[in-house]
Amino acid sequence: MLEQGQGTQRDPSFFEKRGYNKDIMPKSVEQRNTSAFNFFTLWMGAVHNIPNYTAVGGFLLLGLSPFQVMISLVISSFIIALLLVVNGYAGSKYGIPFAMHLRHTYGDIGAKLPGVLRGVVAGIAWFGLQTFAGSQALLILINKLFPGFSEIGNGTTILGITIPGLIAFLLFWAVNFAIGIGGGDTLNKFTAILNPMIYIVFGGMAIWGVNAGGGLGNIMSYELTADGGILYPTILAFILVFNSLLGVWAAPGASVSDFTQKAKSTRTQIIGQISGIVVAHALFAFSSVTILIGGSIYLGQQEWNILNIINQWDSTWTIFFATAVLLLTTISTNATSNIIPAAYQLSALFPKKINYYRGVWIASIASIVIMPWKMMENSDSIFLFLNMIGAILGPVAGVMIVHFFFISKCRMDLDELYFDMNSNEKPKVRINIQAYIATIVGVAVSLLGFIPGFQAILDFSWFIGFFVAGILLLLLNTLKK
Repeated sequence: MLEQGQGTQRDPSFFEKRGYNKDIMPKSVEQRNTSAFNFFTLWMGAVHNIPNYTAVGGFLLLGLSPFQVMISLVISSFIIALLLVVNGYAGSKYGIPFAMHLRHTYGDIGAKLPGVLRGVVAGIAWFGLQTFAGSQALLILINKLFPGFSEIGNGTTILGITIPGLIAFLLFWAVNFAIGIGGGDTLNKFTAILNPMIYIVFGGMAIWGVNAGGGLGNIMSYELTADGGILYPTILAFILVFNSLLGVWAAPGASVSDFTQKAKSTRTQIIGQISGIVVAHALFAFSSVTILIGGSIYLGQQEWNILNIINQWDSTWTIFFATAVLLLTTISTNATSNIIPAAYQLSALFPKKINYYRGVWIASIASIVIMPWKMMENSDSIFLFLNMIGAILGPVAGVMIVHFFFISKCRMDLDELYFDMNSNEKPKVRINIQAYIATIVGVAVSLLGFIPGFQAILDFSWFIGFFVAGILLLLLNTLKK
């Protein structure tokens, strides 16, 4: 059995002759250069972004007090960090990417379906949606800097989007693409620069929110209007917040090995990810609540869109700087959660024809072809898509974790994983039937929430799918013996 680093001692040509490109080979000791600080900064941008701030507005309408929302966000951070370090353990121990982690769980052929769902479907669709959402903020900035920009084309649309909107989208797309092409090394440098800016901007905005709201006491005692929304008992509201955030992190939580494969050590990724996720969410918990409620008090009405609050400021340059940082956090989110996993999965699906860089090109172009602005025309279809992704990837994460820790006992034979050949020198076709059954059942139970009378399941779909699939895999494996 090959321990950490041993599987990388073979000559690279040995991998290449068997259809593996360098992107999915096990990483050598020299390639494992991601430090605890890199992991600390990695996910910061994925926390502080426009959709997450809007989500907190929804959490404030669940019947929780502002302080309880803060506490629920901090507790959620520990759960998210646990998911990332546990499912990233295989990557940091053996230097393997998500694609090979999936193969170890589901088999050679079996890994393709969950890989496509995570890296291609979820990754490309999310990349397009995040890019379009960010381009709307960029459009606001361009209009402030160049009055009349929004009048270009006189309202003419191309494939359902205005000319100014398309220009802003393509500009923002190009920046996201450049970070994606740079890969993990560029992302580490980008997040290292972005991290202090996040502390400065959102820390400053939190101070503004407290002052605008008349003090922290006013914010904590602010009475919220649910406007006909559902008020949950406190414990269920907490669990709903946990589930919602896990749904947001379902994709990176499943494919975290793409980042931990280059960790200097398992201890490095554990320390870096836990500290980074918890600190980021602690700042986010305080800043989101104080900014949104302080801004609502300042405007005289409940306002959960952070861009609308920022645009009410008097200083154009302050608006520009704050919105620019929000755009940068969106880029960070797109790189870590969408474009990098999508590129790796395309590389794993077609290892002889597509490497990481070609994968970035294909995924990026596909994100334009799907016309994400059309997908955002109907908010119901967006939430339907997001609920389905969470319901699918929760069971995948459950199966991966249970298989590695309880069935494989944290052991992996890299020679068997990469080079198990039959007499014809071709990889054996393998599907882990137990893993597939557990995943399908977990997904089916989670998707029951779309059936009338079972809608409440959707509020807890990630937890339900995760535990149903994980427990069922244990039972099936026991029966197999």
